[in-house]
Amino acid sequence: MPSSSDLIIGSYNVHKAVGTDRRRDPHRTIAVIRELGADLVALQEVDRRFGDRRGILDLAELERTTGLVPVPLTSRKGALAHGWHGNLLLFRGAEIEDARVIDLPGLEPRGAIVADLRFGNLPIRVIAAHLGLLKNSRLQQARRLADEISPDRPTLMMGDLNEWRQGPGCSLMPLKTGLDAVTRAATVASFPAGRPMLPLDRIIGCTRAEVLDLSPHVSPLARLASDHLPIRARLRVGA
Repeated sequence: MPSSSDLIIGSYNVHKAVGTDRRRDPHRTIAVIRELGADLVALQEVDRRFGDRRGILDLAELERTTGLVPVPLTSRKGALAHGWHGNLLLFRGAEIEDARVIDLPGLEPRGAIVADLRFGNLPIRVIAAHLGLLKNSRLQQARRLADEISPDRPTLMMGDLNEWRQGPGCSLMPLKTGLDAVTRAATVASFPAGRPMLPLDRIIGCTRAEVLDLSPHVSPLARLASDHLPIRARLRVGA
């Protein structure tokens, strides 16, 4: 890859593969991920939340269908889980330099994945997270994640951040120094899938990782497969 190149990236809350028809269909979920055609995807709610916390996707089918593989995790909340607090980061064509998981503060159990990847000669740090439903919890979580923004490499945050506001009332304000979370980042409505009104799902870059052409991925299958639409963008990383 050259010193400046574009990657296709996406974020998708798969809702444990339960669609708007109330049916659990992991094959349908994988088909939507395939439609994205992405090089890097952050997923949320890939594991059942209670019991054995079993992952809901067939990862071998996912790789065969899309070419995407999970970033290996140092820990999981259950032996059968795919992700960390339901978060999973998928990639293709990159070298993994480091990957770790963190617990996030707040009333609900939440977590994030922090991965340092290299696409060719382009380094990038990716933070994949699913933030809490309560604003005070999101503020605490944003403060914690602000510590993970790297001064040495372009940083990207993706996930269901459960925040629809922008400006001073936005719970992502603690991220504004390192990312464009409040001042410049584009948002698109992704929830609910049938009639999107709220920009709960976000892809946020920085001055060295520019997010371009952000849009919801709208297809008949995407409207059915989850209560969230996936979002998709191009990422331009500067060397």
